[in-house]
Amino acid sequence: MGGRSAREIVEEMLRRQQAGDDTFLDECVAEDMVNHAAGPQGRAGLAWILRTLEHDLGPVTLEQHHLVGDGDTVAQHVTLHGTHRASTMPLLADVPPSGRPVAWRFIHLWRAADGMLVEHWACRDDMGLLEQVR
Repeated sequence: MGGRSAREIVEEMLRRQQAGDDTFLDECVAEDMVNHAAGPQGRAGLAWILRTLEHDLGPVTLEQHHLVGDGDTVAQHVTLHGTHRASTMPLLADVPPSGRPVAWRFIHLWRAADGMLVEHWACRDDMGLLEQVR
């Protein structure tokens, strides 16, 4: 696994996530991954974030628009599609579940080392999501 590029890892992660494979984090994300985009850190923190997204906005699907790699770093432009079922994530605090369909846009930056994702940054269209659920 050590020879995989950042692009290959992110492609595999998306494919396995979309297929419902619950083991993809163990094989794609370093246990101590630094998440510059959110408080929860490491593989366990990312798993918690994904579970929360599924709980609040599931069933979640991801539409990938662009995946651009440069060395050990890749930029991923995606839209998360789902339904607003709950509001446990901090962004949705005090917003009653609307039952509305949502499309939430993200740009993720991932850095890989030794065949695993070790750093993550994100730019999210939070205002766009809030407009859809209010």
